Amino acid sequence: MPPAGGQRFWDSGMHGNKDGRAQGSLSPLFTAKAFDDLPGWGDDDHLAAFAAFRRSAVHVLTKPYRSGALGVDFGAFAASYAEARSVSPANRSQARGFFERHFVPALVAAETGVAGLVTGFYEPEVEASPVRTDGFTVPLLSRPADLIDIDDANRPPGMDPDLAFARRTPEGPLEYFDRGAIECGALAGQGLEIAWLTEKVDAFFIHVQGAARLQMTDGRLCRVTYAAKSGQRFTGPGKILSEMGEIPLEKVTMQSIRAWFKAHPSRIDEILWQNRSYIFFREAAVDDAALGPIAAAKVPLTPGRAIAVDRLLHTFGTPFYIDAPTLTAFDEKPFRRLMIAQDTGSAITGPARGDLFAGSGDAAGEIAGVVRNPADFYALLPRGLISEANP
Repeated sequence: MPPAGGQRFWDSGMHGNKDGRAQGSLSPLFTAKAFDDLPGWGDDDHLAAFAAFRRSAVHVLTKPYRSGALGVDFGAFAASYAEARSVSPANRSQARGFFERHFVPALVAAETGVAGLVTGFYEPEVEASPVRTDGFTVPLLSRPADLIDIDDANRPPGMDPDLAFARRTPEGPLEYFDRGAIECGALAGQGLEIAWLTEKVDAFFIHVQGAARLQMTDGRLCRVTYAAKSGQRFTGPGKILSEMGEIPLEKVTMQSIRAWFKAHPSRIDEILWQNRSYIFFREAAVDDAALGPIAAAKVPLTPGRAIAVDRLLHTFGTPFYIDAPTLTAFDEKPFRRLMIAQDTGSAITGPARGDLFAGSGDAAGEIAGVVRNPADFYALLPRGLISEANP
């Protein structure tokens, strides 16, 4: 989920709709609806969604969220955040009343001719060693000292404008080492290894997801989460294998990609090195085993209730009701749930594009790996914003 985690290799390729509206106004991409218009609204577990929403309400006392470009002003959440911090609903009915009292649902228009889309992500759990051994030879690396943030203020002429990181050198910033160079030893000897894994493919999917729980061989349970990346564009193996004719595009899933690598172990580097982007990690605690890693919104992700959105367009903390009737991987029923926007990702672009957090471990991975479904997005907008837009 970068920048708070790894890029999704099943990205739709959509791009944000910059609709030319007046700055500070609510985007015409939102169409106000009634809660009765939301399929399955009354059957959802609003109490579970409230628990996730409350975590954001508490966090913003430390640092407010940035308002998204579609005009959902962070300040409009003040009343709902204040009540969420002070009152705990006793049941689902009270939690439903909280959301209906503070918000108005609005259908989010997808790009012209493109349906809304949801995919899934999760937190892998793998065995790891604190030291290199004959069996554990694949490292997860921390951020190198010479990796610097780059933007228009310090970007040298001719450098790729999409690069957000670069290498500090006496001659000035240069493009950082890519995946192939790093895996061939470009950073060896710097003591960056956080932990060692047995499989290169496992490490790659941890890069994709941006976090992992590590069952250490010394008995500890620890977590790594996104710290930085080398900066190059992400190129997903699913796209590469599809273009090579190895896996039909409609059958590209995490599971099918893993199966292909297992059947072609000698070609792993050939495919993975075409994705030049490399992810660096930092260690983090596992304070609550029921929750996921702390992500871009600076709160731990709630399985089945946290969604990654385009943070340039949307405002973290916004509740989204997702109607994806063809998605049944979560509980064998059509997916109709209230989610809270608490993460982002470089592949998550567009107004009606989201990544659903499935949880941690192999079972969550089985769910996340097959999610790629059309969906209607309903943003729950603070009532004050609707009143201002319709005086």
